[in-house]
Amino acid sequence: MPSLVAIVVAHDSAQALPGCLAALAAEHVPALVVDNASRDASVAVAEAAGARVVRMPRNEGYGRANNRGVAAASQAERVLILNPDVTLRPGAVDALLAAARAYPDAGLLAPRLVEPDGRFFYQPRSLLAPYLTNPKGRRSLPEGDACAPFLSGACLMIRRDLFLALGGFDPNLFLFYEDDDLCRRVADAGHALVHVHGAQALHGRGRSSAPDPGRVFRTRWHQAWSRAYVSAKYGLPDPSPGMLAVNAPKAALARLIRHRGLWERYGGSAAGAFAALRGRTALAREGLDREASR
Repeated sequence: MPSLVAIVVAHDSAQALPGCLAALAAEHVPALVVDNASRDASVAVAEAAGARVVRMPRNEGYGRANNRGVAAASQAERVLILNPDVTLRPGAVDALLAAARAYPDAGLLAPRLVEPDGRFFYQPRSLLAPYLTNPKGRRSLPEGDACAPFLSGACLMIRRDLFLALGGFDPNLFLFYEDDDLCRRVADAGHALVHVHGAQALHGRGRSSAPDPGRVFRTRWHQAWSRAYVSAKYGLPDPSPGMLAVNAPKAALARLIRHRGLWERYGGSAAGAFAALRGRTALAREGLDREASR
């Protein structure tokens, strides 16, 4: 019975999967790839690498697809949730498992993430973290294992029973803030969030999916909407009016000067904030609301 199974959500990720899956195989970790209705060769690439594949009939978003994967990994004691553009360095899994034994109060554990330019990614605060507060976001990089206010969803390890007991990732979120929300619920349940410095992973950042027309607008829409959703969920001030006030004029100017890139960026943020104010849901935007109610 495998004690650890890796869950990798793919969406048009054929170019990223080989490196990710090869690194998992080198660490002797079986991979379960949840394919979010990819239009490229993601399924074939995953199967060729020996991964088990769960095919989703449509793209249901990051959190919902991970929930499906964790549910399917029924024999695992722990799951390692990672993006297809994450490549584990040798020894990373052993370091994560050793940390889990050393810190029994740890609910979530994450490796040291290294960006493409060689920088060490570390987010010093979270919108949802009432613990380890750092309102100005001052970066003081850990030099060893440390408790953290937030762990990136790019790569997380958690006991499967704890993940399921907490309800997994919030299924109302299609994209963004799923990791912040899970971190908050793990911490509220009395567990620590542990950065494991001796485990290292390379993160491609934004290379999980192939470029797609309208992707920036869609991404910014969900980023704005999800921020409003989690703020309401935890009783924080609604950021939507401010986001709309800042982004709508910029979107109008970008449209006027016919700058498509800026229009997608600011227009998506304004549209997501406006949708949140109107009470529209992310699932409705993606056509998933009827399925969610079944």
